[in-house]
Amino acid sequence: MNPLLIFAAASLTIFGVARILFPRHKKGVTTMYKTHKEISKYHNDKVRLPQSTQDKLRSHRQANQNRLKNGLKEADKSLPKEFVKQGSYAMYTINQHQNNDYDIDDGAAFDKDDLVGDRGAEMTELQARQMVRDAIDDGSFKNLPEVKTNCVRVYYQEGHHVDIPVYRKCKDMWDEEYLELASSSWKKSDPKGVTDWFNNAVKNKSPDSNNGQQMRRITRLLKKLSTSRDSWNSPSGFIISVLADECYSSKIDRDDEALYETMRLIHNRLLSNLTVRHPVLSENLTKSNEDACMTEFRDHLEKALDDLQVLFDDGCTHKAAMAAWRKVFNDNFFDEQVASENRAAAGFAVASSVPCTPVQKQGGGRFG
Repeated sequence: MNPLLIFAAASLTIFGVARILFPRHKKGVTTMYKTHKEISKYHNDKVRLPQSTQDKLRSHRQANQNRLKNGLKEADKSLPKEFVKQGSYAMYTINQHQNNDYDIDDGAAFDKDDLVGDRGAEMTELQARQMVRDAIDDGSFKNLPEVKTNCVRVYYQEGHHVDIPVYRKCKDMWDEEYLELASSSWKKSDPKGVTDWFNNAVKNKSPDSNNGQQMRRITRLLKKLSTSRDSWNSPSGFIISVLADECYSSKIDRDDEALYETMRLIHNRLLSNLTVRHPVLSENLTKSNEDACMTEFRDHLEKALDDLQVLFDDGCTHKAAMAAWRKVFNDNFFDEQVASENRAAAGFAVASSVPCTPVQKQGGGRFG
């Protein structure tokens, strides 16, 4: 191949990466075309879970708690000491899903001494999950509740499901209480700690206090981006939430800028390190240093950031900006924003060309 062509291709690649790593600035301020209104509307209309759906999921959660308690009573088993709301449900980052595939995590925590078999022996983690599955199956489900590795899963015909992780409450040598999850083995877990970590980060880092607060909105948008194509192998919503916390960049009244800058910082972070640590426990969330989902997410972010470079052009138009966001989220919502603006402009032009009231030639008039 011609050496000049190789050099040109390499230069274009380096230039493209540099545009992402070092976006354009003017007098120290990022000159990004303003799309805050459209990104906010997208979040509110297409990302954030409607109140009616939240209420339905909450009712399913309560119904399953009642089923579990009734089933345990019938089997003469001890009841949970508490239910542990957790995951995206507790962090308020569940997004809309076109197939209603919502995941509600609602753990059931038992005293360790109560999790014993008929002969008094300590229950294994599998026996504890099986006990919960048997208790919650009251015969009303078309798809039977299923024992999974980390929970009992209850399915609903609408498409969503409720996961019930099973915990036992233990005490350490200092008489401090902690939870162990019934997984492939009993392992230490801290779902409350995770919820507190995220909700406190949102409260402390967000520059506002409305509409869920900005860091939570940015996390939802990042999760929406990661699931924007069915073919993508994306990291879990928990991992994305951890990355959002690490790299979140606040910008009052500019969710578009906050989202772009957070994406850029996450991308840069993943260029140097793909490993993600648990925010509360001493363990990794990623399986290795080169998880396929992490490399893929990094590459998708790079493509998205490159698509958004048009927003830094001096001559960027609303149409070009909307086309860029459409590429990023793979959603024709942004096409509709262009059409809506065109309709509004046409309506304004017609209205402004025809007087609405008779012309007043005398002095004073409506301002007199």
